[in-house]
Amino acid sequence: MSARRTSAFLNRELSWLEFNRRVLEEAEDLRNPLLERVRFYCIFRSNLDEFFMVRVASLKHLIEQGDNNPDPSGLTPREQLESVLSRVRELYDASDALYCDRLIPALEKEGILIRMPDQLKAEQQKYLDEYFEREIFPVLTPVAIDDYHPIPHLHPFAFSFAVLLEPEAGKSEVPHLAIVQVPGGLPGLFKIPDSGMRELCWLNDAVRRRLSSLFTGYRVLESAGFRITRDSELEMDDEGAVDYVGMLKTELKKRQKARPIRMEHETMSPELLERLRKGLNVEEEALFSARGPLDPRPLLGIADLSGYERLRYRLQPPLLPMSLAQEQSIFGILKERDVLLHHPYDSFDPVERFLQAAADDADVLAIKQTLYRTSGKESPIVKSLIRAAESGKQVTVLIELTARFDEERNINWARDLEEAGAHVLYGVAGLKVHAKITLVVRREPSGIFRYVHLGTGNYNERTARLYTDFGLLTSAEEFGSDASAFFNTITGYSEPPLFNRLIMAPTGMRERILLLIQREADWARNGQSSEILIKMNSLVDSKIIQELYAAAKAGVRIQMSIRGICCLRPGITGSSENIRVVSILDRYLEHSRAFVFHNGGDPEVYLSSADWMPRNLDRRVELMFPVRQQDLKEKVIAIMRAQMADNQKARLLKQDGTYERVAAGRSEPLRIQEYLYLRSVEEQERIRSLTPVRFTPIQGRD
Repeated sequence: MSARRTSAFLNRELSWLEFNRRVLEEAEDLRNPLLERVRFYCIFRSNLDEFFMVRVASLKHLIEQGDNNPDPSGLTPREQLESVLSRVRELYDASDALYCDRLIPALEKEGILIRMPDQLKAEQQKYLDEYFEREIFPVLTPVAIDDYHPIPHLHPFAFSFAVLLEPEAGKSEVPHLAIVQVPGGLPGLFKIPDSGMRELCWLNDAVRRRLSSLFTGYRVLESAGFRITRDSELEMDDEGAVDYVGMLKTELKKRQKARPIRMEHETMSPELLERLRKGLNVEEEALFSARGPLDPRPLLGIADLSGYERLRYRLQPPLLPMSLAQEQSIFGILKERDVLLHHPYDSFDPVERFLQAAADDADVLAIKQTLYRTSGKESPIVKSLIRAAESGKQVTVLIELTARFDEERNINWARDLEEAGAHVLYGVAGLKVHAKITLVVRREPSGIFRYVHLGTGNYNERTARLYTDFGLLTSAEEFGSDASAFFNTITGYSEPPLFNRLIMAPTGMRERILLLIQREADWARNGQSSEILIKMNSLVDSKIIQELYAAAKAGVRIQMSIRGICCLRPGITGSSENIRVVSILDRYLEHSRAFVFHNGGDPEVYLSSADWMPRNLDRRVELMFPVRQQDLKEKVIAIMRAQMADNQKARLLKQDGTYERVAAGRSEPLRIQEYLYLRSVEEQERIRSLTPVRFTPIQGRD
């Protein structure tokens, strides 16, 4: 093997595919409830869609530009693409086998049957034909394709049929080609009347059964389904843009018509495949044959079917921290102590309550907030901001319009905020704002007080039930002062300030991280105990990785829980032997970023919105912030140590870039996400048992 292939770095794209392989393994895992396995299968396919839209598209751009520079792992863009496509084909084979040979039979055993039309009873087939005539046929539009009529614009991910035809009156030298796009506004899976079983049929199969009715006077020689994936990486120059929103809308329209970079297809003849490929201008390497559904998204409806609770995870209702359960106002609570939230074990309600209180409190003068992804117009956060603005409070909201694939939604509710009187800013020129921060300014008898919320995840009550994230609520003066300086920097013309507590990208976060790692290495060189605990989504930045290697070589014990991409290669003799990397995939998406530096026995704990990637550290506005209160520091450290002890859902990164499951061995089984929830329940019960019962008499009136 060449020196290039033994690089100290793992390739980013292949590492991501290893992550998605782990998602697929969760769909294969018989220990998971059946409908959750279906959900993981859909997530795997959705992940792959986005990977092609963005990452594969980026590689193709580099190749077309003639870029032959190797990445840190030593692979050129062409070599990366070849490796990626080879690995993807392996994943297609595995996912097809899972769907066809395991998931479908398992669903059938539970009374959930996905039927082909010819498997239905006569009366059910009659219903299917009537449904086709009534609901489907009116919206179908067959399009003839010839030298004068090229293949029309097809929406990305829309399922279409390619149909070869010949006249009934006689044969033609070359069969005619037609395209039929299946309408996206109808249910992709719909229920067929049955005799007790839950029977479903794919919309595509209902159309396939009656395709010939669309071509009167022609015989259907062959038909097969396909769908295309388009290049969806936004390329925008927002420097000096006069109409940023208008420019973004234009780019979104371009996305719909961008070049195809992948075509998935059912089994079809070489003749039909070649005509289709040429008509769509798709390269041969971008063709992917699949046995399973080309668009599995409708299967998510099965995952959420009512009446099948036993086939899903047991509910874990989010808990309200006992420190917030009292009747005291949230501002009064924060005047006494900081509050640390760990979602989804802790409810997201306190964050909503914080904004609601700010909107309704007559003493609140101003609210400033960054928003990246929310649940839309119905978001309690957005509603509170609108109500605050309408009541005359100074409301400033920096909305990152270019949150990928949420751009159009963000534009719409940003307009609602503006109409309510809020001052809305659409990002920062040249940078994506990914920081999660809210500042509330309140007039109190002793003067002006500032209250701050900082988080690792989005202000989205829906994903807060599905993603693990940390949030910190505080009234500490240094945080309030920093929050004001932060907003002045990104909303005005202020130079980046010297913060008291906050650490900001792209103006020094990488440098601070490097210093923290180097300090830990110095402790080790001086013979002191040293350790770094890291939790994040992705580790890509080469400078930080090199510093981690140096620290490990100096004797620092480094433990990392990295869900997705990890370009650091563990187990290199003399370099990364002291580094252990695990990835945890379970019912919740591990999304929080947390870092612990032992610091000679006086640990420093940080939380952040940023992964350690060049895009986060160089091209985004991000925040990293310390946890200062001692009991809260200890809580984060305990969570991090438990994270590294998981032996049920953790996989260990090996030197070759693959992962293996962590075995419990003689240790007690520990599944971190169950453990943390049960521990939260037990802690609440303990505190409740220590709280004295108070009897308050009800006073009557004469």
